[in-house]
Amino acid sequence: MAYRYGNRSQAALFPACVEDYVAADAPVRAYDAIVEALDLAALGIAWDPDQVGNSAYDPRAMLKLLVYGYSYGVRSSRKLERECHNNVTFMWLVGGLTPDHKTIAEYRRRHRQALKRVLGQCAQICVRLELIAGNVLFMDGSRLRANASIQHSWTVERATEALAEIEGRIERLLADCEAADQQEQETGSLVRMPAELQDAEVLRTKVTAILQELAQGERSSFNTTDPDCSRMHSRQGNHAGYTGQIVVDDQHGLIVQGDVVSANHDWGQFTPQLRQAHETLGHCCAVACADAGYAEYQDLAAWDGGPTDVIVPSPRQVQRADAGPFGKSRFVYDAEADAYRCPAGQYLHFHGFERERKRRNYVAGGAVCRACAHFGRCTTNAVSGRKVTRLAAEETRARLERRYVQADAQAIYRRRKGRVEHQFGHLKRNLRAGYFLLRGLAGVRAEWSLLTCVFNVVRMIGMLGVPTLVARLATVHMG
Repeated sequence: MAYRYGNRSQAALFPACVEDYVAADAPVRAYDAIVEALDLAALGIAWDPDQVGNSAYDPRAMLKLLVYGYSYGVRSSRKLERECHNNVTFMWLVGGLTPDHKTIAEYRRRHRQALKRVLGQCAQICVRLELIAGNVLFMDGSRLRANASIQHSWTVERATEALAEIEGRIERLLADCEAADQQEQETGSLVRMPAELQDAEVLRTKVTAILQELAQGERSSFNTTDPDCSRMHSRQGNHAGYTGQIVVDDQHGLIVQGDVVSANHDWGQFTPQLRQAHETLGHCCAVACADAGYAEYQDLAAWDGGPTDVIVPSPRQVQRADAGPFGKSRFVYDAEADAYRCPAGQYLHFHGFERERKRRNYVAGGAVCRACAHFGRCTTNAVSGRKVTRLAAEETRARLERRYVQADAQAIYRRRKGRVEHQFGHLKRNLRAGYFLLRGLAGVRAEWSLLTCVFNVVRMIGMLGVPTLVARLATVHMG
């Protein structure tokens, strides 16, 4: 059969305007419209067309470049610079501007705090377009790699061992120097050893500073490349990273709130994330649902008696472990006596309070348990006997456990996985954004805000189509 061959020398009459190269339903028009609807002043981006001095790039065009680039996994400043020269949609979006990679990186660095607010305004636009109802919210977190190596993460144990090894090396070098002076050797080692000694002294100063940092802070590890990141353990092994948090609306799965925390868990994040989501919505949601990773009951107790119905299972409910005949649920708490009554009728009295874990301990006593017929099955502790712990917010845990097993709560919790987890899949796999490019908590929060914002834009394009979305965005302006 015949083949079709191209001809690079063929003369052609191209359109005179780049506008003619971008179709009316091209997705780039939606990104252009969403950024046009943002209020730069509220974000914290200064816009002054009458400023003096050398001309600067339009800040709104630079923001469009970042948002559109992040939506297709183009995040590095050098790749964004290349797209402005080679990609027609990028050329159309920024109006033919060609900022170099240093300008792009500097814009992103200077406006980290402003970029962190992009998601909030995007979510408010979705509220005005009636795409976010704010009735039922789902919460989840996922670990993401930091722009730092795990080899640069230090713990107290590692720093102590390294410091001891450095001290030994310094002592050996000093002994070698003293021996060389006594023997009046004229070898090259006399020149080399002081240099080695100086390097060891510098390293000792560095490790000592790391130990002081660990002693002053509450974190168990410290990374010298990115001090804000934490040591993470995931399916891919140990690495330095952060935990990305999102709060998603049940109506269309749009992200209402996004944040990044240094902790390697979701513990204690329910209240701060939900409160920020309420600030974005302008009202409290009816139901807030999260998995057992958020079951920090001192944190959840703040929502007792409030307008928001909290659905969070306890770890033991998720694990579905059989309590057995002597599980804690078989022990009855007597509030007047401040004691627990075991299945055999004996009382476990208050024995002490653990401040770090915020719980009270109750024990029966070794003599009582040894005389019991169930000794060996209920407990094997012959000294203090059976021990039962009670959280400071035990009533909150009991109430939430009772709420979780109700039929309507079970139906809401089953919807959670389909609503709040695929966002991480899109960001990590489709956009290859399982890691951050910037360092420091301010930088990664700016990146996360852009990533979660572009997820909302992709979602809106899928629901409404580009022409309809652009037309509706023309009626909305945050300024």
